[in-house]
Amino acid sequence: MIPTKITSTVVAFLICLFFVNAKKNNLINLDEDTWSDVLTGEWMLAFYAPWCPACKSLKPQWDSFSSWSEDLNIKIGSIDVTANPGLSGRFMVTALPTIYHVKDGVFRQYKGARDTDAFVSFVEEKKWEKVDPIPKWKSPNSVPMSVMSYFFKISMALRTVHNRLVEDYGIPYWGSYVLFAFATILLGALLGLLIVCFIDLVFPAKVADLSFDTDSRKSSVAEKDNSGDIIEDTEVENEHNDVRRRKAANENSQVNKTEVSDSIASSDQNSKKDT
Repeated sequence: MIPTKITSTVVAFLICLFFVNAKKNNLINLDEDTWSDVLTGEWMLAFYAPWCPACKSLKPQWDSFSSWSEDLNIKIGSIDVTANPGLSGRFMVTALPTIYHVKDGVFRQYKGARDTDAFVSFVEEKKWEKVDPIPKWKSPNSVPMSVMSYFFKISMALRTVHNRLVEDYGIPYWGSYVLFAFATILLGALLGLLIVCFIDLVFPAKVADLSFDTDSRKSSVAEKDNSGDIIEDTEVENEHNDVRRRKAANENSQVNKTEVSDSIASSDQNSKKDT
């Protein structure tokens, strides 16, 4: 009889452990591919990192809170930002741990106490209704946040490359920075060249307008040359007129001198006759 009682007790204990563990498995781990599940229904979502001390303190409380998932009719999830850097940018996670309440795609940041009772009270008493939702442009499913997520992915990829260059290939830190600077300059030059080529293809230069400008320039130059020729001709004519005036003046002065000399000669002859 005693072994039978011991066996039944052990079986009951194992069954209790099974149900407890099954309850704890209500925690849903999300990633880049499944994060959009939070856009439907009601969720409590925690962002954490394995190295974060505050996140380690939150973990047992969050696991305990996940056992209330079915009772509260809510889904409880967690996201590792080290494995999903894009989601860190999409949700603008600037501190760890960060907790969000989501209701039908409307996001509110939870800033209360980090224990199971506070989480349960927040959901059960609908305290989240008193919290202002984040603006639409900062919503994780908005276009700006989608772009931000790609920037975070790129930065994490660059960080991974930097660590590999330093740790695996033995390149010093300054050497890695020089390589990144050179790659940035080269990439900028290539992008600039592509942009210029694209603009030339989309907005080609208008040949007709250029020819018109050339013809107008030639006509203006010709007009300037003609006006210059007219001015030169006028100046030459004026010089000729001055020469003619001078000649006429000289001729008049010579005639006057001749008349004066003739009158003097005639007066002298008359005076001789009288004597």
